[in-house]
Amino acid sequence: MRVLVVEDEEPLADAIARGLRREGMAVDIALTGDDGHEKSSVTRYDVVLLDRDLPGMSGDDLCREIVTSGELTRVLMLTASSSVSDRVDGLSLGADDYLAKPFAFPELVARVRALGRRATPAAPPLLTAGDVELDPAKRTVRRASGPVELTRKEFGVLEVLLSAGGSVVSSEELLERVWDENADPFTTTVRVTVMTLRKKLGEPGIIETVVGSGYRVSVAGSE
Repeated sequence: MRVLVVEDEEPLADAIARGLRREGMAVDIALTGDDGHEKSSVTRYDVVLLDRDLPGMSGDDLCREIVTSGELTRVLMLTASSSVSDRVDGLSLGADDYLAKPFAFPELVARVRALGRRATPAAPPLLTAGDVELDPAKRTVRRASGPVELTRKEFGVLEVLLSAGGSVVSSEELLERVWDENADPFTTTVRVTVMTLRKKLGEPGIIETVVGSGYRVSVAGSE
């Protein structure tokens, strides 16, 4: 899941980003409304966490821009005000959810995950290929021989590939969906991650390299 945190209080933005990354999400940060607008214009985020009171473009205006863009991006408004009228105002702008500060981090994670599910086409409870099973909710992977322990990035790559339903996924798309803006697009990060993922999944291999295009997991679950 790709998330953008638009929050002008840098310590809070950093804390939210660190926590969401520990949950396996790819997170970018914008400290102004203008920066948030620029990033949301060039990258398709699943969820945007948006403070209403921002320098530059206001959170309200940015919310309107995101909503009218036609993308499936979901907006979670963050604000210091917990009044009913403020919540109504935020939701009337097109925000999908609203959370007042201070908030409990587990609740924030739950709300982000719920919005993320609405930002992408519905997926089955389990993603499978051959005898490999990935449970997005429990964040577990199993093969016939038992559980497979994966890093967050390996899990993210496998989830994207399985969700593609046999279609080819480019390295660029994997980099965008699983990593954040700090990832260097000219490194071998994706190739190395796929290589270690293949080793952990074992034989028979289910991830096929499509030369010049990317990677795919065949519907039949074999190379």
